Amino acid sequence: MLSSVTIIEQTDATPAVNLDYATLESLRKNHPAWRLLCADQAPLIASFLHKVFVAPNLRVIEQATLIEKLEDEIYVLHERIGDNVFPRPAREYLDIWTAPDKGWLRKRYIDGSDEPHFDLTPATEKAIAWLTSLTDKSFIGTESRLLTLFEILKQLSEGTESNREMRIAELEKKRDELDAQIERLRDDTNELDLLGDTAIKERFHQFVITARELLADFRQVEQNFHGLDRRVREDIARWDGQAKGALLDRVMGERDDISDSDQGRSFKAFWDFLMSQSRQEELSSLLEKVLALPPVMSLQPEPRLKRVHYEWLEAGEHTQKTVAQLSQQLRRFLDDKALLENRRIMEILRKIEKNALDLRGNHPEGDLMEINSAVADVELPMERRLYSPKVKPSIKEKARNADETDVDPTALFSQVVVDKEVLSRHIRHSLQQRSQITLQQLVELKPLDQGLAELLAYLELATNSPLFQATIDEDETDNISWSSESGLVREAEMPRVIFVRK
Repeated sequence: MLSSVTIIEQTDATPAVNLDYATLESLRKNHPAWRLLCADQAPLIASFLHKVFVAPNLRVIEQATLIEKLEDEIYVLHERIGDNVFPRPAREYLDIWTAPDKGWLRKRYIDGSDEPHFDLTPATEKAIAWLTSLTDKSFIGTESRLLTLFEILKQLSEGTESNREMRIAELEKKRDELDAQIERLRDDTNELDLLGDTAIKERFHQFVITARELLADFRQVEQNFHGLDRRVREDIARWDGQAKGALLDRVMGERDDISDSDQGRSFKAFWDFLMSQSRQEELSSLLEKVLALPPVMSLQPEPRLKRVHYEWLEAGEHTQKTVAQLSQQLRRFLDDKALLENRRIMEILRKIEKNALDLRGNHPEGDLMEINSAVADVELPMERRLYSPKVKPSIKEKARNADETDVDPTALFSQVVVDKEVLSRHIRHSLQQRSQITLQQLVELKPLDQGLAELLAYLELATNSPLFQATIDEDETDNISWSSESGLVREAEMPRVIFVRK
């Protein structure tokens, strides 16, 4: 399943483009990757963006941090080359790289922050990857890639075979081969058929390349959803108050087109595969075992490869947040427009009332209206509704009179802000180690710092979060306690809330 996800861009699965003069001329003028390679400052741009984005696999960086890193990079170059190179401030370079005619960085605001954040565009990552391929490689493996291609062809051939007899024969052939291998292993006189050092290095090198390509492909998927989000915002900004249903139909249609496309279905299959706890445990075990092999250790692999599947999860999370942001924008659009429509209705009603008062003393002369034919309105006795007595509510408790002691009203105006992103991250990290967890267990791992407000935020995440599911067991109860600022211990008895990984 992972092999199908690595081919996310449709250009990788379609026939090669005809590289005639007109096509290449258009790419040279319009494609951001080509413009980057032709830029005078290409060495600075490519090396800096590779260092801060690609190498550590960072999706977004805030503006202040990125400016500081670029200033340090320019300072080092001034010391090495001279002060006459790169004379502009770091902020100006970032503005140039994010300009529409360049398109090497994307500048945007994220939820919960009023500072701009920068992200690498897919075109820039393609250019950096191509530059990386130009360097001399100490090891080039061909056997593993040939075996991969051969295995893909076998999967295509077997997966599309409609003849039952042929498929049964192929499965029986595989079974016979497995039985023969088992018999050879049971015979102690036979030597084990193990991979050699060269084969191990070659296959590990192929794994590293595929893992990096998968991280790069996520930027393209996220870019598509960002493009949809931008088009939705533009349509909402231009909406003139008419045909709201048509606007929503077009927006939801575009979202369905992306979700139902080949890359959308491939991303959903990848996400479902990786969110499985058994798959995560299997990947962690395999990575730990492979990285401990002596031939692999001699290659001195990057330490981050041990948690590359968690980096896939983080990259997928960014894509999921983009989808959630799109849904939130649509909901805000509906709320705002409904308020405007209600105001418009009230204005029309007031105008009608004003016109009625102006005409109160000026009765029209002559016939007011004409009826084509007079028809008696007959109401049969059996068509009348039966009498239904009103149900009188039974109130058992009486209201208690409050005492006359003075109460400090400042507590009514104090606001407690709970960071739901921190709570959501705590739930996701806890679900990586288990398939489900109760709210009481979450609070035991990380006590409530903000009391009842934080508990209510957990309950809101249980009903609205798209990253996990939650169920409520009414038959079981949990006691959740916390301490106030004065040291007073409070406790809430509530039905058991269980968070379940999707």
